[in-house]
Amino acid sequence: MATTNETSNAVLQGLTRCMNCLGEEDRNARKNSLISIKKETVDRKPELKDSELKIIFSELLKPLLRTLSDPVERCRELSVSILFAFFKKVSHPEEYLSYTIPVFVQRLGQQEILEPSEEIRLQMVEVISFLVETCDSKIGIYMEDCIRILQKTIGDPFADVKKESCRCSSLLAKSSPQYFYLQAESLVKPLLLNIAHQHSKVRQIIVETIGTVLQYSNGKAVDDVISHLAQRLFDKTPAVRKAVTKVVGGWLLDLPDRYSYHHKLIPLLLTSLSDEQADIRELADGLWHDIGLKYERENEEDLKDKLDFPAPQPKHYPPGVERPTLGCRVLVNRHLSKILPGLVRDLSDWVVETRIKCASLLYWLLINAEEYTTQHVEILLSGLFKAALDEEPAVVNDVKKCGELVGYFVQPDIWKKLVLVALKQSLSHGVVMTLAAIVRGSEHDALLDHQIDLANSLLNPDICQTVDAKMHIEIISFCSSLLSTMETDIQAVSQQLFNLLITVVALSQNEDSISSAKLCLDQLAKAQGLTDRKQLFENCTKPLIDSFGQGIELWTNHSAERQIFDTLLVEAGPVVGGYLDDIIPILVTNLNPSKDPELRLKFFSLLSHLILAAPATVDSEHHFADFADIVVRDMILPNCVWKAGKTAGAIRTTAISCMWALLQSGLLTREKMMPVVESVLTQLTTLIEDDNKTTRLVACRVMTRTFDLMGTSLDQDRLHNLYPELLKRLDDSSDDIRLTVTHTIKAYFDCFQEGYDVSLYRAHLEAIYRGLLVHLDDPENKIQEAVLDVLNKAAELAPNMLIREVESVKHKHRSTKYCDQLIQKAQKLAAKEEN
Repeated sequence: MATTNETSNAVLQGLTRCMNCLGEEDRNARKNSLISIKKETVDRKPELKDSELKIIFSELLKPLLRTLSDPVERCRELSVSILFAFFKKVSHPEEYLSYTIPVFVQRLGQQEILEPSEEIRLQMVEVISFLVETCDSKIGIYMEDCIRILQKTIGDPFADVKKESCRCSSLLAKSSPQYFYLQAESLVKPLLLNIAHQHSKVRQIIVETIGTVLQYSNGKAVDDVISHLAQRLFDKTPAVRKAVTKVVGGWLLDLPDRYSYHHKLIPLLLTSLSDEQADIRELADGLWHDIGLKYERENEEDLKDKLDFPAPQPKHYPPGVERPTLGCRVLVNRHLSKILPGLVRDLSDWVVETRIKCASLLYWLLINAEEYTTQHVEILLSGLFKAALDEEPAVVNDVKKCGELVGYFVQPDIWKKLVLVALKQSLSHGVVMTLAAIVRGSEHDALLDHQIDLANSLLNPDICQTVDAKMHIEIISFCSSLLSTMETDIQAVSQQLFNLLITVVALSQNEDSISSAKLCLDQLAKAQGLTDRKQLFENCTKPLIDSFGQGIELWTNHSAERQIFDTLLVEAGPVVGGYLDDIIPILVTNLNPSKDPELRLKFFSLLSHLILAAPATVDSEHHFADFADIVVRDMILPNCVWKAGKTAGAIRTTAISCMWALLQSGLLTREKMMPVVESVLTQLTTLIEDDNKTTRLVACRVMTRTFDLMGTSLDQDRLHNLYPELLKRLDDSSDDIRLTVTHTIKAYFDCFQEGYDVSLYRAHLEAIYRGLLVHLDDPENKIQEAVLDVLNKAAELAPNMLIREVESVKHKHRSTKYCDQLIQKAQKLAAKEEN
């Protein structure tokens, strides 16, 4: 002991001048004194014993603490470092707290922090952390002072000071919980003020510190921090989100008053089950599992029957999902009524990230709620219907997953009523999307008796006959879902699904939707054991046509039924030929001249399409010829009548083009043409004078084909009435029409019967020959040649008469070669007749 005192006294004697110099005005003297003190004490080699250090520190403590107010930063820095070194070396640093803590409070715990140096503030907080950690519970009597310091330093501008202050707060909570308990809440506010700090490491340690502080508090501040922790779940730094997950999980496991906050903490933890980072998802999953097991142990009496006789996992359960423990399920069930309303409200939040988190959270709540979802299905579905309209794909995807869970856990007779009411009220594609998801998750046997009502509900024209592309997608999704759930038991709604899919094909402007609908039609056929789509059309085409009823008389160009009818006939292919008795009357009704012009144009376009592909459409059963005269008499001819206006002109063009297609198809035979040929020729004589070039051109072709078809069966007097109109066309403004009418006139000559009385009809023949010979001198060579070809044909009727007519005009023609050729041809024919 004597030796210890001697050593310490010797050191102190050597430091006496240094201690005296700490009060000098010369800054260098003060600094050098502190350097000397440090060198002779804590840095001394060999090191001083603990007993020696204690004696020396007792003398140095107060001067060193006074130096903490030195205006020179280097002096304050040396003082703090010497104090810290002494605290680390002495065995019972708590003996010096009574002097140290008040000075530190003065420097760091005032309204305005007196210590300007960031580095020194950091050192001082590190000293406090060391003292808290070393002194353990003995620091308790200085709890208020420590808290006072930390309230200020947690908000320090220097990030490292913030972090060290947070570490110190956690140590303080653990070292003296009985004292900290009463003071803990005073740290919550400064912590929350820094929870959104720009440095991710600061945010992370703030979250961790909040977790520790509240763990050792009375728990009343949990309400204040919940919203802030929820915001940190949106943090872009995974470490921060992981810290929140650990904190919330820890509270759910060990927070003394955790039962009061289950409904607020459970959503935070379950949100992490959908985190983009795998390690966070695994952490949340492990914590949730442990929470469930602990809840089971703590409530063993209440759950005894369920624990002793556990119910097997439902047969109809979402695939690839591990069923939560009983404790987890019971926890969610008991608090779902408190969680769900706010969650559903937040599904419509204006912040995209919030909606994404809420949608993913809802999925995990339903996984844990299972059949208990039934009690909340009304508010749940209303939220899903709205969220399904979200523009964010992630939200919509989770809504669909939630909808499937409703199908798994709620019986159809419960959710069906709510869905059908929503469909009538909103007509929203969001309702149809949710319905499709629910059907996808439903059990086959449970849905069997409800599929007809569901399919019929979508056949509402306000739903399925819309131009909304999103609605079309969801209708296809519904059909596909019902097919996948019902499989071969789809027969009861086969017609309804067929009608829905054809409607989509008819009204959709999206090629992908049209392709998907057609693929779904193939699946519908396959599910019923049909060999191909053709058989499906054979079964469903007539019922769909019949469903139009008397409404066909009210169709306009924009009527959805008109477009559906059009698409049905185009897609049905050869099936059309078997239902002409139903199809032809609809065409006749809608091609009535009193109908909307645009509507008639659409129907003529459809009719032309069918006729041009007749063997694979309307004539697949070889019966269309039976209706050919109806097509001509009741559809085409009434629309060829002249009316003023461009629209009427377009209809005449379309109608005569349809007649041309009918003649080309060969479906209009001489026998079918006979009753209407007079009307046809009458109308054609008008059409070849039409203002529209295309109409005149096609009319000439139709007349040519009519002459070819009818031949000598035409009345000879009727023929004499036609040639003036034909000769007029040789003066048409269009060379194409002039050339075409030469073919018509050639066909016209083929209609004269053998034994034609030339002398009786001399005047007619002379008029024809003279009218043709005029154009033999046409400026266009191709016209001259075409007319020559016609005259060669005409020479067969009266060659001598033609020779005389040619001779009479030969001298007037600029080119006589055609006249000479024609005379030679006629002479040969005349000689042949004489022989």
